[in-house]
Amino acid sequence: MDLRRRSLRAARVSDESHRVTTFELFFDLVFVFAFTQVTGFMAHEHSFLGVLQGMIILAMLWWSWVAYSWLGNQTHVDEGLMRLGLSVVMVAMFIAALAIPEAFDDLEGGLSGPFVLALAYFVVRAMHLLLYLYAARGDGPLQRQVLKLSLVMVPGAALILTGAVIGGTAQTWLWAAGLALDIALTYLTSTGGNWRLLSAAHWTERHGLVVILALGESIVAIGVGASQEPVSIPILLGAVFGIALSVCLWWLHFDVTAIAAEHRFAALHGPERISAAVDAYSYLHLPLVAGIILSAFGVEDVLAHVFDTADFGLLGSVALFGGAALFLIGSSAFWRRMAGSWRKLRLVGAAVLLLVVPAGALLAPLAALALAAALAVVLVAAETALDAGTRASIRE
Repeated sequence: MDLRRRSLRAARVSDESHRVTTFELFFDLVFVFAFTQVTGFMAHEHSFLGVLQGMIILAMLWWSWVAYSWLGNQTHVDEGLMRLGLSVVMVAMFIAALAIPEAFDDLEGGLSGPFVLALAYFVVRAMHLLLYLYAARGDGPLQRQVLKLSLVMVPGAALILTGAVIGGTAQTWLWAAGLALDIALTYLTSTGGNWRLLSAAHWTERHGLVVILALGESIVAIGVGASQEPVSIPILLGAVFGIALSVCLWWLHFDVTAIAAEHRFAALHGPERISAAVDAYSYLHLPLVAGIILSAFGVEDVLAHVFDTADFGLLGSVALFGGAALFLIGSSAFWRRMAGSWRKLRLVGAAVLLLVVPAGALLAPLAALALAAALAVVLVAAETALDAGTRASIRE
């Protein structure tokens, strides 16, 4: 009985041995669905404005997820009131994901899609602050840091809610401004702040898993695009090229980079660890995830038009090649923050992909995907050969 009452009074603070729990993996399933909705949204809109709006929604999802990654490192979220609170958050996030198809174009009848999404997002953020205050009981500096975060969240949330009410073109820019303000103010107040990061292993594993979730969405996108056509040689070739591209993105991040970064991160302590967590993981993992989701939209677009002999088009080419380039730029910046040096070959690869965008737009869709996969394979082969001397020691 005493232990039961204690679990209701205070959350259990984690330590260096803390690892990702099954409840956190369960919690992430709503984000898998949400990522799928973002790709579907961009495919439905099929315009550069739709891609911009999709990236705004993705940033909202990321900002929600990363907030709970900090909370999950502070305390055991699979116990007591924390588990109940995160269950409520799962419901709110799932409601937000359901509203994504109507995020910027409300359908007739029913509730306002933009407002439902904005309100659900606000609930997710507000619940994070309440749960964090509960988890920080007994830690005055951390509680003050959370209260400071609650203050800087208000202007951005107000802009997002206002945009949902106004609608139209203004909504896109108000949501973008609200997110940018929230992200910028959070960064400014987090620098030199009193955040806690108690388990390096939990932190790096958590962010590795979210990259896997994004890559999983890229696999789903292949299936969604292929399911619209009967099984045929072009469909099978498109699936092979799409899977090859996803495997290459996985390889580039997880073969050496993520492992070496984890070793370096585990050696950091105190303010240095907090600073690296903010810069390299909370912020610089966003372009990794955004690049994967954007390229997934490009792959889905290819497979939806795999029998076309006409030009792929600039939109699909920007998504396919530009998404992969964004991933490479983000990956190189991540390594620069963790190790102090750029992955120059990845920057060269990103430049090549961007230069190929105009040519890719003139190719047939399947040929464009084949070219993207081939370039990714060449980059992986070159890096694997160059890293051969250090790869074994890093992985061991």
